Amino acid sequence: MKNMLALAAFVWFAGASISYFQYQRPVQLSGAGQHYITVDDVVWKHARSDLGDLRLYAGQTEIPYALVAERGTQERQRMPVPVLQQSTQAGKTEFLIDMSTLAEYNHVNLELATKNFVAHARVEGSDDLHGKHWALLGDSILYDLSNENLGSNSMLRLPLATFKYLRVTVDGPVKPKDVLRATSEMAEEQPALWRDVSSSPKEEHAGKDTVFTFEVAENVPVERVIFAVDATQPNFKRRIEIQNEKGGSIGSGEINRIHMVRGGQKIDSEDNDVAISSNGQKVVKVVVHNGDDPPLNLTGARLQQLERRLYFDGSAQAGPALYYGDEKLEQPVYDYSKLFLRDKTPVPAQLGPEVPNPAYSARPDDRAWSERHPVVLWIAIIIAVVTLGGVALRSIRRVTA
Repeated sequence: MKNMLALAAFVWFAGASISYFQYQRPVQLSGAGQHYITVDDVVWKHARSDLGDLRLYAGQTEIPYALVAERGTQERQRMPVPVLQQSTQAGKTEFLIDMSTLAEYNHVNLELATKNFVAHARVEGSDDLHGKHWALLGDSILYDLSNENLGSNSMLRLPLATFKYLRVTVDGPVKPKDVLRATSEMAEEQPALWRDVSSSPKEEHAGKDTVFTFEVAENVPVERVIFAVDATQPNFKRRIEIQNEKGGSIGSGEINRIHMVRGGQKIDSEDNDVAISSNGQKVVKVVVHNGDDPPLNLTGARLQQLERRLYFDGSAQAGPALYYGDEKLEQPVYDYSKLFLRDKTPVPAQLGPEVPNPAYSARPDDRAWSERHPVVLWIAIIIAVVTLGGVALRSIRRVTA
């Protein structure tokens, strides 16, 4: 019974209800399917800093979502690659593989009909199918030890390559007709998405240092500072220090530009951003330590955060709304988030203007009675102490009388 009452109290005080959200924004969809909302400065201003109070509703129905920080991903997709001209050359099996559909690769999986064998494979690469000169990429050992229950290997391992065609020569019992098909993997990279989170900084020089001072909106996390360096700036390497309003360190690193030739080899390196771990800082100072060198020719500096998106399934007829502004609400737990897979082309949804929630009412005060009425509690304690003191005093008088 006590457990049931505790659970009911938890749901009552911490569960989601439209009436407990202070703010709402309409969401405009385009068709059906997977959509996403980008968390903007307006949402950051009035939502919790962890975004745990964001909820989507279509009418009175809660819509599950997945909150994603767009850090970038790399997905690998296995795909078939054509096997061409299986033949016998000088007693060895030779065939070509068309790799032109892949930008780069480092292995090829063969499907072979041969069983219980060990063979040596030589792999060469070229961009000209009929060319005379092929580059040696490496050797692999192919085997199938089914009789001994020791498994098999039919993978050609290669250095990272971009040749359009591979020529494979196999010595051993693998016959041309046994080479059935081949597959490799294509990497699809999604870059990280960044958004600016501050206005133009105040730039000043303090001794040999260049100092940028940024003002940041409340609740907005900051995850990197990025510099714009003029193209005419020669090679450099500078230490960067990032401080809060009181001068405490919240990040450090270095930026550099190196374009030179050494030993006949060209070196090109450029790094213009430094990571920060800052949340709730209203002022961020970025110090460029120039040492004894002239200040860098910087054309700008920006504070940025990873873009946060809410992915959800919706339809144009649903007319959902985004609600937020409930400090006591628990983080949502959705199967949709646990099993989330991003579509290839999710559709951006547009957020309308923020308005106060007309149905808003404050949550019931869930504090203990003693915390809500401390004065009454202290009066009761004092009365109890005085009463007990009086009883004790009368008892002492009776004993001594």
